[in-house]
Amino acid sequence: MKRLAPYLLILPGGLWLAIFLVVPMVFMASVSTQEGDVVNGFAQTFNFSVYGDALAQYRTQFLRSAGYGLVATVVSIALAYPMAYWIAFKGGNRKSTYLLLVLLPFFVSFVLRTVSWRFLLADDGMLLSPLKSAGLLPEDFHVLQTTFAVIGGLVYNYLPFMILPIYVALERVDPKVVEAAQDLYAAKREAFTKIVLPLSLPGVFAGVLMTFVPMTADYVNAGILGGPENTMIGNIIQTEYLVNNDYPTAAALSFTLMAAMLIGIFAYAKALGTENVLEAAAR
Repeated sequence: MKRLAPYLLILPGGLWLAIFLVVPMVFMASVSTQEGDVVNGFAQTFNFSVYGDALAQYRTQFLRSAGYGLVATVVSIALAYPMAYWIAFKGGNRKSTYLLLVLLPFFVSFVLRTVSWRFLLADDGMLLSPLKSAGLLPEDFHVLQTTFAVIGGLVYNYLPFMILPIYVALERVDPKVVEAAQDLYAAKREAFTKIVLPLSLPGVFAGVLMTFVPMTADYVNAGILGGPENTMIGNIIQTEYLVNNDYPTAAALSFTLMAAMLIGIFAYAKALGTENVLEAAAR
């Protein structure tokens, strides 16, 4: 019975993943190679050419999504790391309060938060309208339906997912180690780059995974804050599924996106050095 205990513990989670992840993915893989329409039905013809056709047709949206996700992830790191560092080392007894403030936006729906930004950044909204009335901005100036608006929305909505893992990694850094480095005549900059930063890489690694992947597949921010020139691959998949009812193309696009994400993640892990990151996390 003791030998079976570990397997019994993972059985509920394993069944959940099998039913709600593996089975839908197998079904979607089958749909991606079918032909037909919603009126006459779809038949399995193993039409793998749909992958090449979909990639060729929507290559621009794929590249745009990857670019938006990459830029938003870099901006998120630049914003999240100082915040997480300050909370971890300067937060004192109020760390829980600061973390609550970081998580506070999650008490509101993702879509509602994005729509609120649309009202805020509108040409006649509470932010731009007073500035235009005061002559500080030209009348034709706008933020919505621009790349800046979409990337800004991505950063705003996913920033906590970057802050939290970096904070957890920094929280585990023993301040005595930093003090020891300074006692050995290391400057604060050297102590940070050679001690704190390497030890916090597991948090950065986790934060990138938790932000880049959903950012690249996101369609809400591009649909609400962007315009026709800011369409991401998530918007295309949504349209193919729900509007055009072209299920094979939508499924093929979804699988192509997942494959691209997996390749990017493995390349990122290889470049960062996954073994070193895991070793640092275990210390």
